[in-house]
Amino acid sequence: MFKRIALSFVGVVAVMYLLVVGVAWADQDQLLYQPDPRLIAPETDGPPIEVVRLTASDGTKLVAWYLPPKGDKPVMLYFSGNAQGLAYQKWRWRRLDKAGVGFLAVGYRGYSGSEGKPSEAGLQRDGEAAYAWVAARYPEQRIVIHGFSLGSGVAVQLATHHPARALILEAPYTSTVDAAKAHYPFLPVGLLMRDRYPSIDRIGQVRMPLLVIHGDRDSVIPYSLGRRLFGAANDPKQFITMEGSDHNTLVRDGLYGYVWRYLNEDAPPGAR
Repeated sequence: MFKRIALSFVGVVAVMYLLVVGVAWADQDQLLYQPDPRLIAPETDGPPIEVVRLTASDGTKLVAWYLPPKGDKPVMLYFSGNAQGLAYQKWRWRRLDKAGVGFLAVGYRGYSGSEGKPSEAGLQRDGEAAYAWVAARYPEQRIVIHGFSLGSGVAVQLATHHPARALILEAPYTSTVDAAKAHYPFLPVGLLMRDRYPSIDRIGQVRMPLLVIHGDRDSVIPYSLGRRLFGAANDPKQFITMEGSDHNTLVRDGLYGYVWRYLNEDAPPGAR
């Protein structure tokens, strides 16, 4: 009797677990990508950002924001996180503007007015389109590839086969599988995930100066993943630990002060 009840209980638990696994598999895109599809114009009282249109290699029409650099300042090719539309990063754009540094930030497919649906292959195409646009206007010595969070995977892949002055990774991961394991240790995410962004397998192919910045209180992507990715990278490289910083507080806590020093760029206090 007791054995039958125990077996029934185990069976119910197993069915419930499989249901949870099934839901996680079906909803994984909603967990990994959280796009705001709205097309929102840049602030009228902010930096003089231009809205430009790009076309990915598969024909997807993309929206990007562009701020021309001042003088011979660099141009940041910026790839954002999974829930960051172009309109929600005004403090980042203002710091770049105050430093005189230009940028091109692409709205991934499905984000910020861009067509399509996000996927790893799609975001890599978006990154290629963004690089081609910048490289047609500026020499490689002025292009800095910068990826934050999800965008670090796009940036690493791009840097494996395109030249630039430097690669900057802000709160990066080794792979999205490793990042997911930290939040869902009870799920077989290694078997479930389609989009993996395996930066740990690609970083060794990057042949340019590397700066990695990670907060030691990161509640989204574990600090240890940033350290591990850095360890697998080639020299020259530098790792900055921002003590007490969480995932989304790095800009507020002074990230760009480290960036300008690394690039040997002078910038006013308001740009740090």
